[in-house]
Amino acid sequence: MMPEISLNILDVAENSTRAGASLVEITVDADPEADRLTVTIADNGCGMTEEQVARVTDPFFTSRTTRKVGLGVPFFKYAAESTGGTFTITSQTEVGTTVIAVFVLSHIDRMPLGDITSTIHTLIVYHPETDFLYRYVYNGASFTLDTREFREVLGDVPFDTPEISEYIREYLAENKQETDGGVIY
Repeated sequence: MMPEISLNILDVAENSTRAGASLVEITVDADPEADRLTVTIADNGCGMTEEQVARVTDPFFTSRTTRKVGLGVPFFKYAAESTGGTFTITSQTEVGTTVIAVFVLSHIDRMPLGDITSTIHTLIVYHPETDFLYRYVYNGASFTLDTREFREVLGDVPFDTPEISEYIREYLAENKQETDGGVIY
């Protein structure tokens, strides 16, 4: 199993990019009052058939040809459900896929969120063909990063240009700090 939720997010978002998504929306919503951490990952990729959706949480099912098992989604599901939370996946071919994992925030078995800043930064920098809409919410406060807006300003300057990459990392880190006050959960 992955040691932190942000790595599960990375895995599912990587699946979205492999599915040809031009837009991946990631929302991390921590609500301490409701004792919930909700992670939503939605894409406009090729989607899955009903049969694939029914089997995607089976660790011995994968659509990849490079290996015979797919543990990312089953582990993510197990991680959420082991805290008393829920896991849902919906998909439609030629429309996209949505994964929602809800964790009980205070549960002793909930893994930490981890380095979500590095996860989102990595996705943006290493998938220049994909746009990302990232929303981070903590206790009602929030910020959003939309790479489409960055593209409007930057034009053809790639996100992996060192100065741009560092700006994106700093933007994510500073806004997360401002939103959650540095809380580690």
